[in-house]
Amino acid sequence: MYSKALRGAALLASCPIFAIQPASAQVAANPNETDAVLTDTIVVTATSDRPITQDGLTPPEQIALPADAVAIAARTPGGALIGNGALSGQLSYRGLAGERVLGRVNGQRFATGGPNAMDPPLHYAPSILVDRIEIARGVPPVSQGPALAGAVNAQLAEVEFTDSAAASPQARFASQYRSVDDSYAVGGIAGVANERWRFGVIASREEGDDYEFPGGIAVGTSFERNLYGAHAGFRAGPGELFVEYRRSETDPTGNPPFALDIVYFNTDFVQGGYRGQITNDLHLDIRLGHVAIRHLMDNQTIRQPAASPAQARATFADADTSTAEASLRFGTTRSYVQLGADAELTDKFVTITNPANAAFFIDSQPNVQSERLGAFAQWRDAVGDLEFELGARVDRTDQSAGIPQLGTAVPAGPRGLATAFSAADRDNVETTFDGVLRAWLPLGDLMPRVTLARKTRVPSLLERFGWLPTEASFGLADGNIYVGNLDLEPETAWVAEVGFDLETDMFSLRPTVFYRRVDNFVQGVPADGTVGVIDSPVEMIAAMSGDTTPLRFDNVDAELYGADLDFSIRPINQIEISGTASFVRGKRRDIDDDLYRIAPPNMRLSAVWQQDRLSFGAELFAAASQDRVSLSNDEETSESYAVVGLFGRYRVTDGIAIEAGVENLFDEEYQPHLSGRSRVGLSDVPVGERLPGAGRGGWVRLVTRF
Repeated sequence: MYSKALRGAALLASCPIFAIQPASAQVAANPNETDAVLTDTIVVTATSDRPITQDGLTPPEQIALPADAVAIAARTPGGALIGNGALSGQLSYRGLAGERVLGRVNGQRFATGGPNAMDPPLHYAPSILVDRIEIARGVPPVSQGPALAGAVNAQLAEVEFTDSAAASPQARFASQYRSVDDSYAVGGIAGVANERWRFGVIASREEGDDYEFPGGIAVGTSFERNLYGAHAGFRAGPGELFVEYRRSETDPTGNPPFALDIVYFNTDFVQGGYRGQITNDLHLDIRLGHVAIRHLMDNQTIRQPAASPAQARATFADADTSTAEASLRFGTTRSYVQLGADAELTDKFVTITNPANAAFFIDSQPNVQSERLGAFAQWRDAVGDLEFELGARVDRTDQSAGIPQLGTAVPAGPRGLATAFSAADRDNVETTFDGVLRAWLPLGDLMPRVTLARKTRVPSLLERFGWLPTEASFGLADGNIYVGNLDLEPETAWVAEVGFDLETDMFSLRPTVFYRRVDNFVQGVPADGTVGVIDSPVEMIAAMSGDTTPLRFDNVDAELYGADLDFSIRPINQIEISGTASFVRGKRRDIDDDLYRIAPPNMRLSAVWQQDRLSFGAELFAAASQDRVSLSNDEETSESYAVVGLFGRYRVTDGIAIEAGVENLFDEEYQPHLSGRSRVGLSDVPVGERLPGAGRGGWVRLVTRF
């Protein structure tokens, strides 16, 4: 029943829903991936011809599809949204964010193009096209590559093989209107397939205006994005040869927490390979890919007010990532040994210019490169009734940077720093080791589970080679000026997690308690020991930009611990009550302080009444106040809040469904703790205030399947 339901839910069709699959019963959405007992899957779309009531599937928790797919991923237990603009949000997972959380689209990993992470991985996954979001529970397996916290993969919809030799067409289409930001989204796929081959095209268009909140309009939050592409597959025996290409074009889009807004991201994705069985006991995966990002951001195109000519900035950024992965799995899906290797080559270049002065330009990230080569071994088996997965991997990462070029109009301060950076050793090689042990004991309805792991992360190119003091911080968007550190050590996390899955016909519960001890945690610390005294070139340059207390990326010691869960209660077939709850505490171990930007305790509760064609319900999201903040980073506290939404769905025919709802029913004014702070002067959000949540608004969505 579960296998059939999950295969059906993997099609893009009538009912966009948000359902976290209970791991105790689900099977892998992709048979080539690790068994889903280790993975949370948020199903975003489902077939129109299956009942809403589905054994083993959480009923719909319907919301207006956000443009930013990370807002969907943040609904997972332990997840939280870092709001940096309509298309630039990041996932905080159990207190960790940024490059500590591995992000992929269609299984492809790549480096972001923006130096301030205006394009995190899920920026390239329009929600209207997302089929499902897979999130590694707690610790990703070593086969997915290095990552300190969870791993997220957004799988876009695609044409699928059929069971017939006759070619048949497939088409799915969805459209949505949302009143709070006067936005629309349209997207879908079309193609033809049979049992041996498949071919499809995919496209979407999204556009929205500045959103409303109870205090007015959050100016500078409009967005615009297009995506189009094609994909194909050919079954060669039990395996598949596949290839895909996509083009993502983000046009002028506001980023109020940043000093600059998006003018464009023009990005090309290409990948292909083979996945499937070679013999009954031998499975092969090969994947080659390349991602090319071209980016421009400025404070002229949509920023209000536009910067003066002397302060005008336009920053150009390129990022190219080439990847290669191969693995062999010996055995069955439940008992196997897997051996693999992967490579990731990244080349980035960032140049800051003044459009009013051609003699002003600075290479803030001059030809920074990262070459990572990795290998892993993973063993899955059982000892009696106890099942386990044991894996180890080693990675060698070689990072380097070029010599920055500066225009003649650049003042002496940055020139001195550029000279010192050019004379420094700009090559760094690190070898890191990861190990993961996950074990679980199926006991009928109850399944205890435990995870022990050692996970590492090599500092990013920005953290290591950011020689020029700027606000680039990989999306922290806190107004602070940061500078890199050539002497950074890799982060090492020691992880322990304990929990259980309880699943019955009427009730499910999946709590987890976790602890992470992180050595050499990378965080901003005062640039030198005389805070507030401007006695160094870094502080002098930062002071010219209005920050007299700049920060330097450095290694500190940290720990994170907490608990999260999801649950559902099904008293009768037509009613389900479900929800999630999350708590995480982050602390420094080297000084008496809390970690920076940790989400407050929060919970989500929904109630759904459903029949075959009609369903409706309500959802409550509540967050506590957050007063455990980082004093060393001047972090401000936040207040508690709660918002309520209503939703409904009517299935007109097997191929057509209409959905509608109201978000923030009581027009609550609130500021999520992880939201960035506005830098827009002509806005109803005061400069320096956290961006508020959207106000009351209605939405309607039509989804069809042909």
